[in-house]
Amino acid sequence: MTMGKQAKPASGNNAPEMLAAAATEGMLGPNPFVGLRVKDLVGSAGQFAGNAARNPMLVIEEEAALARELISVLAGRSELAPAPGDKRFQDEAWKSNPLYRRYAQAYLAWSKALTSLVERAPLDDRNRERARFVVSLWTQALSPSNTLIGNPAALKRAVDTGGGSLVKGLRNMLRDLARNKGMPSQVDTEAFELGRNLALSPGSVVFSNPVLELIQYAPSTETVHARPQLIVPPQINKFYIFDLSPGRSIVEHLVNSGLQVFAVSWRNPTVAQRDWDLDTYVAALIEAIEAVREITGSADVNLHGACSGAMTMAALMGHLAAKKQKLVHAATLMVAVLDIGCESQLGLFATPEAMVAAKQNSRLKGVLKGQEMGRVFAWMRPNDLVWNYWVNNYLMGNPPPAFDLLYWNNDSTRLAAKFHGELLDIFSGNLLATPGAMKVLGTKIDLTKVDCDKYIVAGNTDHITPWKGVYRAASAFGGRNDFVLSSSGHIQSLINPPGNPKAKFFVNSHCPASADEWLADAKPMPDSWWGHWSDWLAQRSGERIAAPTALGSLRHPPTAKAPGRYVLAK
Repeated sequence: MTMGKQAKPASGNNAPEMLAAAATEGMLGPNPFVGLRVKDLVGSAGQFAGNAARNPMLVIEEEAALARELISVLAGRSELAPAPGDKRFQDEAWKSNPLYRRYAQAYLAWSKALTSLVERAPLDDRNRERARFVVSLWTQALSPSNTLIGNPAALKRAVDTGGGSLVKGLRNMLRDLARNKGMPSQVDTEAFELGRNLALSPGSVVFSNPVLELIQYAPSTETVHARPQLIVPPQINKFYIFDLSPGRSIVEHLVNSGLQVFAVSWRNPTVAQRDWDLDTYVAALIEAIEAVREITGSADVNLHGACSGAMTMAALMGHLAAKKQKLVHAATLMVAVLDIGCESQLGLFATPEAMVAAKQNSRLKGVLKGQEMGRVFAWMRPNDLVWNYWVNNYLMGNPPPAFDLLYWNNDSTRLAAKFHGELLDIFSGNLLATPGAMKVLGTKIDLTKVDCDKYIVAGNTDHITPWKGVYRAASAFGGRNDFVLSSSGHIQSLINPPGNPKAKFFVNSHCPASADEWLADAKPMPDSWWGHWSDWLAQRSGERIAAPTALGSLRHPPTAKAPGRYVLAK
């Protein structure tokens, strides 16, 4: 798979391509909407400590086991070793140098003892999972690889450069303190520019309203399918995840498959748009669909969306079903859940008090800033999204990697306060998936009435929108639902161009009640699901007609070149 422009590999165990590979699993999903309050973390830690105090024999047993293991470590008899793939201990010195080997083993023994204490403590499932999370924050922060003396690769780099790497690392740290509120930068933002090396598919803005711009992409084939495709991106990120870079662009893939492609680019709300809500977005989408229909002459469209964009699509389709309006012929929902499952990290700390606090915070500020969501999510996966960059940027003195996905992920947007509050209500109350539990534009939503064909994609290693949660969301809809499981995580499931020999996906034409039952009978397929999807779309996109020779129409003429103006707003 082509990776786009990247920084040159660095020496040691934190090369930019390794950072990028780890961080692509850290894309924003619904998790940061609630936030991660220090109060809740401290409360969970206190509850765990109190439980340990009430069970002194358990603590004594774990302390004795730790003492025995530390004696083995000092004597050179310990067999403790880092888990396969643990990038913190990949430098050869952790194996060959007796001091470093013992240092790593002592750390692993301590971490193992704390983890064992959590597993053996008499806690219910929810509190045990919270304790696991808090302990993992503590143990990951105190990893020896996060210090100069405890990181042999960084120490060697400092010696080889005569301290130059430390000077560069200090500069990087000071810059992040000034520009990034002390968080290590994840990407070289100067390496990318929209229209230069990102969002390059040719097209034009053919309609706009205060909420969105509608982009029509130029066809690349002599004939196209008559029914158009409309892409609905998440409001939490900018739309060009669907048109990232050549060879990694969903838009490019669809256009080359002979499909007429349109995409929504949401406006980045400010405090002035604090009252935007789900009704606002659904009404704007209806206007965009009408523009697509007028331009193409099609009676209806196929919709495609991911994450919160797919949720907005679900609300729209529920509204249209209630109104008995057949504007959507088929739909694709990618890595999207409609409620917070207990398997998600968000479910651990999404208490009623936390929900109220999150709503109050955005209501006071008018918006929830993308940077705030990014920081919350980084601390949900600190090894990949904080400490990796701490080591690379500060200890090694390297610049952050130049990687298109990370640039997009850091090109964050804001959420209007009212919409943010609605999302929290939808997640906490499972409102979208519960017939009649919520209204959109005055109509009660019942997704069982949404009977168009749907293609639903999940990733089997996706921790942001766990695949069983996506499967559960699929069961909320009526009609035919084709569920596809990609053998990758959250963002790799989405940006998954054909030609990757490691890629595969699973299909099963039946949809039993249990996700495990579905997987047991699923058939593995090689390569990316994109090809399977485009074949599915071709069957639902009408006859082939001559490709349009110009974009837009007399009523909706082109007003700006893709990627448009809204996407440029910070």
